[in-house]
Amino acid sequence: MFGLLNPASAVTSAVGGDGGDDGDDKEKEEEAERERQEAIREAEERRKEKHRKMEEEREKMRQEIRDKYNIKKKEEVQEMMPQEEPNPLMRKKKTPEELAREAEAEDEDEFTSPWWMTLGAGCPSCRMC
Repeated sequence: MFGLLNPASAVTSAVGGDGGDDGDDKEKEEEAERERQEAIREAEERRKEKHRKMEEEREKMRQEIRDKYNIKKKEEVQEMMPQEEPNPLMRKKKTPEELAREAEAEDEDEFTSPWWMTLGAGCPSCRMC
């Protein structure tokens, strides 16, 4: 990894000066990648824990205000939150129908629809559109 920073090692590797370290380099790179992924995961966990604590503090303050002014907490209907996937980059793929619906919605904006549709009153002839 640091061979790119040292011009002399870059020349010897380009010429073929070492030759036998390819296996060691790959192992070192794989180990460095594992360590990097682990560090990213740990940082993400620390960030989530920090935000969880902040939200608890906020909720405590909200509850104190509700108690002080005798305000009842709104009952929220909580839907089942899907479990977070281990890799946030792996999300649910959209179906062709969803993609078509989104494309159709993009086509139906105020610039491409008829002028009377943007007024919200319907078309001039029937007032129903």
